[in-house]
Amino acid sequence: MVRRILLGSQLRRLRESRGITREAAGYSIRASESKISRMELGRVSFKARDVEDLLTLYGVADETERGALLGLAKEANVAGWWHSYGDVLPGWFQTYVGLEAAASHIRLYEVQFVHGLLQTEAYAHAVVTRGMGEQSQAEVDRRVALRLERQKVLVSERGPRLHAILDEAALRRPYGDRAVMQGQLRHLIEVSEQPNVTLQVMPFSFGGHAGESGAFAMLRFPESDLSDIVYMEQLTGALYLDKREEVAQYERVMTRLGEDSPDPAESRDLLRGLLQLT
Repeated sequence: MVRRILLGSQLRRLRESRGITREAAGYSIRASESKISRMELGRVSFKARDVEDLLTLYGVADETERGALLGLAKEANVAGWWHSYGDVLPGWFQTYVGLEAAASHIRLYEVQFVHGLLQTEAYAHAVVTRGMGEQSQAEVDRRVALRLERQKVLVSERGPRLHAILDEAALRRPYGDRAVMQGQLRHLIEVSEQPNVTLQVMPFSFGGHAGESGAFAMLRFPESDLSDIVYMEQLTGALYLDKREEVAQYERVMTRLGEDSPDPAESRDLLRGLLQLT
C-alpha cells in the first residue's frame, strides 16, 4: 500500500512540475481525470503501460529513473497479507491496515475503547461482538484474528514507534466481563514497558482537553517523499488527511495531549489504580 502512495506522489510531483493537468494526463493513457487522481493518491493498482506513458508525457527519459519507477509500480501491485481478510475487511479500512503496516511512527488518541493495536484477544472479541450486530461466530473470529495479526507489527524487527494516548473513558467503559477488563488493563501495563511504545492516559481529573474532536491516528513513514497521514474512522468509511496544514493541526493536538497527560510512568500507576478498582 505504501508503495502505491509513494509512486502516486512521485507521479503527481512530476506532473505538477511540468504544468500538466490531470485531464491531459488522463487523455494520454486513455483514462479519466478521476483515475489520475486515484492513481496519485495510491488508491488503484498501476499498469506498467500507463506508468510508461505517463513518464514519457512528463519527459522522464533517463533509463535509471524510469526503471526505478516502473519497478516501484510492479512492487505496488503485490497484495499485502491483509488482503486475505478481504471477506471481513471493508475496502476503506484495507487502506489503513496497509499504511499502518508500513508506518515508522504511529501516534493515536482513543476515547471509545482501547485501540486495536493494544487489545487483548478477549477484549477484541467483546468489542467486535458489541460493535458488529448480527454476525456469525466465524465472522467474529476472523475479525479478531485480523486485529491480532495487525499487532505483530509492534514486535517485528523493524516495527514502528507507537505513541498512544487513551482517554480514561476508554479504560472505564466495560467490554466483556470483569476478567476481560482486568486482563486488558494488565496487558496495557505490560505493553507500555516495551521500548518502542509510549502509553499515556488522559485522566478525567484534567477536565476538558485538546482532543475534543474525537479519536484519530497519525502515521509517519520512513520514505521522505511521503507526508504524514491523519486517519479518522467513521461508521461507514474513513477520512484520510495529508494536506500539510490539516496534518499540522492534528500534530498540535497530539502534542498538547501528550503535554497535558501524565507521563508514561504516572500513566502506568493510573492503570494499576484502575486495575484495583475493576
